[in-house]
Amino acid sequence: MTAKKSISTTKAPAAIGPYSQAISAQGLLFVSGQLPIDPATGTLIKDDIEAAAHQVFTNLRAIAEAAGITLDHAVKTTVFMADLADFKAVNAVYAQYFATPFPARSAIQVAALPLGGTIEVEAIFALEG
Repeated sequence: MTAKKSISTTKAPAAIGPYSQAISAQGLLFVSGQLPIDPATGTLIKDDIEAAAHQVFTNLRAIAEAAGITLDHAVKTTVFMADLADFKAVNAVYAQYFATPFPARSAIQVAALPLGGTIEVEAIFALEG
């Protein structure tokens, strides 16, 4: 079995189920889907998609930093949205956190997200390079 290590930080919301915030294995960091939860208050941001997206990417950045890397190490993201009408607003926020070459990405509308969230993002990072 490949060695794997759990990565966690109090600067991002704790897992709301039986999973890790992130797992590092074979030179990659796999970050679980991040909801727009403020880790300081536990509040889910729902009514403002831009504020929600900022919180999600802030949470992703905190987990990356806990692993000793930055968002520049992202190689793949998956963006789940409750409403694809938010795509343009999310793209504008996304571009504030990631730079060229941008990570590969999928963006998907889903029927529902945990806790009634409007956006969730998971990511894969390279631990080197």
